[in-house]
Amino acid sequence: MDVLGNLKTFLAVASGGGFSEAARKLHVVPSVVAKRIAQLEKTMGSRLFERSTRSVVLTEAGEQLQARAAVLMADFDELVSTVQRDDSKLEGHIRVMAPTTLTMVYLGQVINAFLEKHERITMELALVDQSTNPQERGFDMAISGRTASYDGVLDVPLCAVQTMLFASPGYVAAHGEPAHPRELADHRCLVFAPTGVNWQFESSRGAISVEVRPRLLADDNRTLLDAAVRGMGVVALPLYVARDALAAGQLLPLLGKFPLQETWFRAYLPRRSHKLARVQALVDWLATHLEGFMAEEAAA
Repeated sequence: MDVLGNLKTFLAVASGGGFSEAARKLHVVPSVVAKRIAQLEKTMGSRLFERSTRSVVLTEAGEQLQARAAVLMADFDELVSTVQRDDSKLEGHIRVMAPTTLTMVYLGQVINAFLEKHERITMELALVDQSTNPQERGFDMAISGRTASYDGVLDVPLCAVQTMLFASPGYVAAHGEPAHPRELADHRCLVFAPTGVNWQFESSRGAISVEVRPRLLADDNRTLLDAAVRGMGVVALPLYVARDALAAGQLLPLLGKFPLQETWFRAYLPRRSHKLARVQALVDWLATHLEGFMAEEAAA
């Protein structure tokens, strides 16, 4: 018994409103359609249509099956086409959520290069700076530097991010340079809201956790960068964000003997999309390019 074929026939009848219309669509005779529906009803143990000489109407069981079967068949067709495609000819649509600052600094050009290589792929890119479940939003991937866990969503490490402590020369001259993380309790701090006020440091004696007092709490690293350059306080920033200000002498690195705990950018992938060839190709592309970018930033 061809269950998938019967389901496809069922959907054709449900959308076409009758056996004859479904038969024309599927290029078979109406008796074949009737046989397939009878087989499916036997498998389901329930009538799927109320039939009359003039119409074919879905039963309550038929309506429930239609809602689920449409998704099932779409997933199956996607799976078949993905298996049949050659990697050099990837195609389809990818919906991606990504952090604003990273995308503006580097990720945008990486994604554009990927699209340039794979002309049959289309993409929707949404800039989102909060922890979001991509599955609930209908996205194929969420790129984030924040640790999260969602049911039915896999997380794939892309690259480590070097985050450091900085302050402007003016701030250091006015308030002094902290010699130990615990001294930060007496300093004005500029805090990235999603990571919170507890800053985690490494030391030869283990991890050190310090609760800081925010002078400014913001969910945008570029706003915090500007505040730090203006001498408003001590800030923890990814190196790729602070790079230019550091090179220009607008910021000084602090507490070099006590590095902040390492964080990672990850790709969060719903199970329904993580095996798609185009999504896997994008993950590999991002991992390669982001790892190289972060390594260059650390070496600069």
